[in-house]
Amino acid sequence: MDATIKALGEILLKALPTFFLVLLLHFYLKRVFFAPLEKVLKAREEATEGARRQAAQSLELAEKKTAEYEESLRNARTELYKEQEQHRKQWRYEQAKAVEEARRNAAGMIEQARREMETEAASARKSLATESEALAEQISHAVLARSVN
Repeated sequence: MDATIKALGEILLKALPTFFLVLLLHFYLKRVFFAPLEKVLKAREEATEGARRQAAQSLELAEKKTAEYEESLRNARTELYKEQEQHRKQWRYEQAKAVEEARRNAAGMIEQARREMETEAASARKSLATESEALAEQISHAVLARSVN
């Protein structure tokens, strides 16, 4: 057993330089390789996260501007519809006014034509009355002249 312990002690003594070399290599790699690599990865993650935040803000701003644009478009359409309706009302008013004036003119023309017809009818009645009296006189003269003969 002593020999085993002695062999183990010798193996341990021979392994100590390798152990210290591995330990030294560990701290060296940690400081020279892994620390800068960790910084780069952290900066990359921050840049990626920052880009994501910026993209989210840009998307939010774009959505806000889109909503504002749609609202202004709706307002413009509403204003346009109001103007169109106002023009339609104005046209209807002008059309109704023109129709009313045409009716008045037509009524005036009808009234004038009726008066002219009444005047012509009265004139025709007088003319007929005069002619009938003249005819009646002629007939009576002709009848009397025959009875005298």
